[in-house]
Amino acid sequence: MKDVINVKFHYDSSDRLNGFTISGHAGYDEPGRDIICSAISALAVNTVNSIEKLTDDKFIVNNDDSGLLELEVLTLTDSSILLLNSLYIGIESIVKSYGNGYVNIVK
Repeated sequence: MKDVINVKFHYDSSDRLNGFTISGHAGYDEPGRDIICSAISALAVNTVNSIEKLTDDKFIVNNDDSGLLELEVLTLTDSSILLLNSLYIGIESIVKSYGNGYVNIVK
């Protein structure tokens, strides 16, 4: 079975983007040299760090060595929505550049 990064975006009851789950590996290159994994990781970690540093929003984050990163923003403000939408655009750009064989986006 081919490796793929699965990105699931989460929405609240008002259809506002309020989190994500990212799991898996792209399989574009060997571990440590996989530019798609690196790019997705950098975007996702930067989003979490930006929400922590630039907003007062409360959130839950789960991260492990298997390639899993989950974020749920509990007190959602326009700032966090903007940052999460920026992540979405960044991941979408990677898929457009490299094809959807490495990253699967679930909306």
